[in-house]
Amino acid sequence: MTAEPMPEPHAFERSMPEGRSGVPSWLIPPEGGFTAEDLDRLPQLPAHTELIDGTLVFVSPQASFHTVVMDVLVNGLRRSAPETLRVRREMTVTLAKRQRPEPDILLLRAEAVTTPAQTNFQPEDVVLAVEVVSPDSEERDRERKPQLYAKAGIRHFWRVENVDGRPMVCVYELDPATGQYGLVGIHHDRLKLTVPFDIDIDLTEIDRL
Repeated sequence: MTAEPMPEPHAFERSMPEGRSGVPSWLIPPEGGFTAEDLDRLPQLPAHTELIDGTLVFVSPQASFHTVVMDVLVNGLRRSAPETLRVRREMTVTLAKRQRPEPDILLLRAEAVTTPAQTNFQPEDVVLAVEVVSPDSEERDRERKPQLYAKAGIRHFWRVENVDGRPMVCVYELDPATGQYGLVGIHHDRLKLTVPFDIDIDLTEIDRL
């Protein structure tokens, strides 16, 4: 996920009343930080805003690699997923009162998808969370967000790195004894797995998109 904690001023910000700090008053966090519900009620909030540790995290422009590798993985998962599962991209998961991150890709139980207007999901409905690491959010994608996903009990996590313009997919599975993710494989040209179901994705397809 390409993200940054504080955006440059946008037109919508300039139109809002400002607090003493010069920041629009609605962007000033309340005591204790923002809550998950605030993402649905703050005025003119930029698309794909996340909430991490009570702090709003705004999306910065995505690189071509980020977009294309997401296409490869989403298409591959949708080709392989059983009817009981659904694939979504860039939608939030409410993990706790002040935690509502937005994984790049989600694999969900089909019954969790209820309406076209739905904006977020619950962790018990998430089978897999995927993060494509971006230069400006490396620490968050590699450390904090996986910690949150593991704590919430999301069993499968993939971290995708850019290695010389090619995706390297690091596959993790939750250890129920420790509540932490353990690395089970690193995949370069081909992503072939048997859990959470049979998956076979040609990662070199990125060169043809």
